[in-house]
Amino acid sequence: MDVVFHGADVVDGTGVARFRADVGIMSGRIAVIDADGEDGLSGQRDVDADGLVLSPGFIDMHAHSDLALLSDPEHLAKVSQGCTLEVLGQDGLSYAPVDDDGMSQLWEQLAAWNGRPTIDTSWRTVGQYLDRLDLGCAVNAAYLLPHGTIRLAVMGWQDRPPNDSELDRMRELVARGMRDGALGMSAGLSYPPGMFADTDELVALCEVVAQFGGYFSPHQRSYGAGALEGYAEMIEIGRRSGCPVHLAHATMNFEVNRGRASELLDLVDAASDVDVTMDTYPYLPGATSLAALLPSWSMAAGPQRCRERLADPVSRERIRYELDVAGTDGAHGVPVDWRGIEISGVVRPEHQHLVGRSVAEAAAGVAPSQFYLDLLLAEDFGTSCIMHVGHEDNVREIMRHRVHMGGSDGLLVGDRPHPRAWGTFPRYLGRYARDEKVLSLEECVMHLTSRPAARLGLPDRGLIREGMVADVVLFDPETVADTATFEQPRQVARGIPYVMVNGRLAVDQGRRTEVLAGRSVRRRGD
Repeated sequence: MDVVFHGADVVDGTGVARFRADVGIMSGRIAVIDADGEDGLSGQRDVDADGLVLSPGFIDMHAHSDLALLSDPEHLAKVSQGCTLEVLGQDGLSYAPVDDDGMSQLWEQLAAWNGRPTIDTSWRTVGQYLDRLDLGCAVNAAYLLPHGTIRLAVMGWQDRPPNDSELDRMRELVARGMRDGALGMSAGLSYPPGMFADTDELVALCEVVAQFGGYFSPHQRSYGAGALEGYAEMIEIGRRSGCPVHLAHATMNFEVNRGRASELLDLVDAASDVDVTMDTYPYLPGATSLAALLPSWSMAAGPQRCRERLADPVSRERIRYELDVAGTDGAHGVPVDWRGIEISGVVRPEHQHLVGRSVAEAAAGVAPSQFYLDLLLAEDFGTSCIMHVGHEDNVREIMRHRVHMGGSDGLLVGDRPHPRAWGTFPRYLGRYARDEKVLSLEECVMHLTSRPAARLGLPDRGLIREGMVADVVLFDPETVADTATFEQPRQVARGIPYVMVNGRLAVDQGRRTEVLAGRSVRRRGD
C-alpha cells in the first residue's frame, strides 16, 4: 500500500455507527478496509490512527475560491479543515465563460469577494478554466455556470427580459459550459446583473442544465422580507424546468424571520415533486460586498452609471430612502441596521482604520447611509462587509434537516474576513456534533460528505469504501474545533492532523505539505 491508516475509527459517510479498521490507500484509491485487522496491511507509510476518526474528505458545497486556488497554492484555509472538494462559480458570478471585456468587468466587480491577485487570466471558456485547475491545486474543485456572468456576456447590464435571440445565446453558453464539465448553474438574484432576470428566463436556462443532468443552485432574491416567497420561486423553477434545485446558504435571516426556520423546511418537504437540497454555514452573520446592499435599479447599465447616480443628489436621496426606510432588494427588503453592518475589508490604505467597525460607528456623526455611499465611491465598490443578521435557533433547526449539507460561503480576502472560511467544518464537528449534540458525529459527517457527493453526481467520492477516490480526513473527535474568530479569522483548525487529496497527504501530522493533488471534477457524460 502507499499509505495505511492503522486502527482508525471509521465514520464512513453513510450515517451508520463507526467501526474500527485498518484502511489501505493505493494509487489514489481506497484499496482495502480491514475491519478485522487480520490482513496485516503495511504501506510505504504507516499511520497510527488509534483514537482518531477516519472519514471521507469534506465537500464545501458553496465556496468562493475561484481565484484563490490559482493564486494561493497552500490554500491553508480549506485544506487545514479537512476540505478536499470545493464547488466554485457560486452566486451567479465568476470568471468563465467570458470575453475580454467581461473578464475586465468581473475582475473589478468581484474584487470584494476574490481580490485582485496577480495571476494569468488568459482562460475564457469553462473548459479552459478547469484545465488551469488540472495543472495542480490544493483541493479538488467542481464548477457551476454563473448565470450573472452568462447574462453579462449576452446582455450586459440591461434591466429587462432577454429577447428570443439573446435567450437562445444564453442557452447555447449554458450547453457549452455543461459540455465542458460544469455540474450545474448558479444564480445571484440579489446581485447585478443576475438580479434583473425574471422567472421565465431562469426556467429556460435550467431546462438546458437539466438536459445535461446538472442542478440549479440559486442565491435567491431575498433572505429577509420575502425570503419564503423567494424560496418558493426557486422551487417552482425546478418544478417547471425539471431541474434539481440546491438552495444556497439556505438561511432565514433578519428580525422578520426569527423563529421561522420550520416554515422553510415545510416548504421543502411539501415539494415532493422536485429534487430539493440545501446547504448552510454554522454561523449567524453573513458576508458579502458592501455594494450588495444597493437597490437593483441603481446598478442598471453598469458600475459607471451607478457611480453617476451616487453623485447625483436626487438619485442619492432616493437610494438613501430605500436603504434607511423602505428596504432595498439588495438589502433583502428590510431597512438597513447600520449597527449590524461591519466593514471587513478595504481597498485603500487610508480606510484601514475602518476595518472591524460597524458603518454606524465608522460614520462618526455623519448619517450612516451618507457615509456608506461616500465610502463605496471612495473604495470603487471594493469594500467587503459582515452582516450580523442570523438567529441561532434557525441555524440549528435547518442543519438537522434530511437534505441539509455544509457549505462555507467563505470569502478568503479582506482584512478581517468571516471566520467561516477557515472554520466551517471543524465547527460542525466540534461545536454542533460533539459539544451540543445537535447532530451525532455520524450524521454530521454524512451531511458533509456523502450527501454532497450524491448531489454533485459523484459516485466514487463521499464514502469510505473500497474503490472510492482517496479523499479522506483523519481527525480527533475529542479535540476537533474551529479556532478562527471574527477578531482573528485566519486561524487553523484544531484536531485535524491528516488530510489526503486524491491519495496524497496534503496535511501530514498537522503540517501542510507541498502536495498539489487537487484537480477539476467534471460532469461525466451526457
